[in-house]
Formats: sequence, structure tokens, C-alpha cells
Amino acid sequence: MKAKQHVLVLGGTGKTGSRVATQLTAKGWPVRIGSRAGDPSFDWENEATWEAALQGMEAVYLSYHPDLAVPGTVDIIRAFTQTAVKSGIRHIVLLSGRGEKEAQACEEIVINAGIDWTILRSAWFNQNFSEGYLLDPLLAGHVALPAGDVVEPFVDADDIADAAVAAFTEEGHAGQLYELTGPRLMTFAEAVGEIAAATQKPIQYEQLSIEEYKAMMLEYAVPEDVIWLVTYLFAEVLDGRNTYLTDGVQRALGRAPKDFAVYARKTAETGIWNA
Repeated sequence: MKAKQHVLVLGGTGKTGSRVATQLTAKGWPVRIGSRAGDPSFDWENEATWEAALQGMEAVYLSYHPDLAVPGTVDIIRAFTQTAVKSGIRHIVLLSGRGEKEAQACEEIVINAGIDWTILRSAWFNQNFSEGYLLDPLLAGHVALPAGDVVEPFVDADDIADAAVAAFTEEGHAGQLYELTGPRLMTFAEAVGEIAAATQKPIQYEQLSIEEYKAMMLEYAVPEDVIWLVTYLFAEVLDGRNTYLTDGVQRALGRAPKDFAVYARKTAETGIWNA
């Protein structure tokens, strides 16, 4: 085990960041949550807040909201990484995305920063179905997406957080790029079907075109930047480029990744899909 460090967890209230912060705190590691509501406040859109949040910290969990693929993010990550190095940060664990050229550009910035780094290049999260934008459609019993028949190796946020915590607390993870996937490939329709089986309630899956999906989001007054991001992810990233499994979880943690069926069953038991 490594000596304890002060860790700034960016996105510390999000799907992976909250889990990372909880685990590190349980291990007795000093954690600072990087968010607008944090003390001190951290705001990606206000560079003046960065130094105060970094002060006294030695490591950073770098999770960017909403996604590294958003235009302009590469410049933001470059500026933040430079500020982090100047502030004395010695290790950055970056949450990245598979098949996103902007995300890979951000990886290169962190890799070439001159400090320890670990990259977690992750597939689509299981938790998007329970803690994200797919929860409301599931509650309504009707999920409409432009996903087609492309398969995705959905990965669990618990596995991502476990890998991040291992990178901070254990030796041997600096300089490693872990591409994290679940143990099998599934279509979105199959994932919805497994949730329906776990909840024992009927959930309809409808295949839409990108144009139909954009029109639906406009009808529901979804913000334009969110429409752009979701459209990009479905139209560009979900084109078959990521239809393969990796051994990233096994390499990082020495165990198999959590299967989607386990996630669906345990999440169904919480009742969140029956609210």
C-alpha cells in the first residue's frame, strides 16, 4: 500500500467520483470534493477557482462533466493539468472514454504532464440506466434510442471506482492505461430486456433514427448542448468501433468485471426502477 495522499476528487458527486470519494474516505485517505458546491468551490467554467481547490492536494481524480468529447474540452484539460502540476499534484487518474478522439487527446495531455498518471478508458456505464438519462424512460416503461444493433460492453461504475482507488492506494498502477469493459457484449435493447426481467415489469424498447431522437429531445426541451453530446455519442462513438471486450478490469483489479445481469438484479432490489 502507498502512503496516504490528499486527493481532489473532481466530479465527486457524480456516478464514479462519489464512489471514489466514499472508498478513499473509508480507507482514511483525506478527500476534497471538487464541485461548485464544494469548499472551496470548483467550477470547470471558472479557471479562477482551480488553484484554491488544488491547494494542499497531492493527487487528482479527473472526471470531466459532461464529457471529454465536448468541443473546447481539450484546451480546458490542458490548462487544468498545467495548473495542477504547478500546484504540486504528483498523480492524476483520468476517467476517459473509448473511441473518442477528443478523449484520447486529453489522455496525451495527462500522460505528457511530467507526473504520475493512470488512464481509465471506460465503456458506457451500467449506471446510465439507473443514475442517468435513461432512468426516466425506464420508469415510464418506454425506452426509445438510436442505438441500432451495435453491441456495447457496458461497464459498472463500481468497477471503475475500484480501479481508480487501486491506482491511488496501491503500487504498480502509475503509467498504466486500463481500458475498462464489462464481461460481455450487449445491445441496448438486450440491456433494457434484462432490466425488464429483473424488475418483472414490461418495458418497451423502440429503435429511432438519429433525426427522430433529436426531434424527441427538442420536444422535451432538452438543452442544445445535451442534444449535441448525446447525438455525438450515438451517431459517432456507437458505430461499431468499440464492439470488443478488454482485460482492463482484470489487469487493474485481478478479478473479473461485474456482469450486467448482476447490476440489473441488485439495482432492481433497491426499487429505483419502480419509483
